[in-house]
Amino acid sequence: MELLHFKTQKDFAAALNIQQGSLSDILRERVNVSNAIKDRLEMKFDVNLTWLEDGIGEPFFKKKRAVGESKEGVPYFDMSLSDAKDRIVEEQRAEYLVNYLPFNDCTAYLPVYGDSMYPKYGAGEIIAIKEITNYEILQWGEAYVVMTDEDSNSLRTIKLIFQHTDDTKLILRSSNPNFKGDTVISKKNIQALYLIKGKITRNII
Repeated sequence: MELLHFKTQKDFAAALNIQQGSLSDILRERVNVSNAIKDRLEMKFDVNLTWLEDGIGEPFFKKKRAVGESKEGVPYFDMSLSDAKDRIVEEQRAEYLVNYLPFNDCTAYLPVYGDSMYPKYGAGEIIAIKEITNYEILQWGEAYVVMTDEDSNSLRTIKLIFQHTDDTKLILRSSNPNFKGDTVISKKNIQALYLIKGKITRNII
């Protein structure tokens, strides 16, 4: 906090997008620093996590990281899918931009919550997603972020998509074998659909 020149816990908590009480618990060592907060420290403030966790090396990266307030890159939204309403990119202001060339054609980056897609995508990982508008041309067996309207229970989920015998419907399936059973939705009920092109780690950026 001192090295980043934050004078109050309130200002630091606001910069990290967490409650002041949560920051207080961390500083008092009542709770551990979550992966989400580590992501923000590294991506937003160039904090060296090896220094943060083990005291090894310099506190900050000397070379400017590929994340920042530049006008190039893909927006990272620090939000759970359950909090999304209609479209991800219209929900809120991005935390920052990720300029990682292999995924610069994507729509957004999102953190993964839950274990329904483990081991393909685990909680705490960051996925790169690209919006799909033609629902007649899909990659069967690939993972998508699916957002549906109220008629399909306002679903907000990451699932593998498979072809249904009825061309107007899609089969959604978890990759985690502990989550059994398929979900069937109608294409007409999809509000937004995003192909997951891959995932990134803190080491990449």
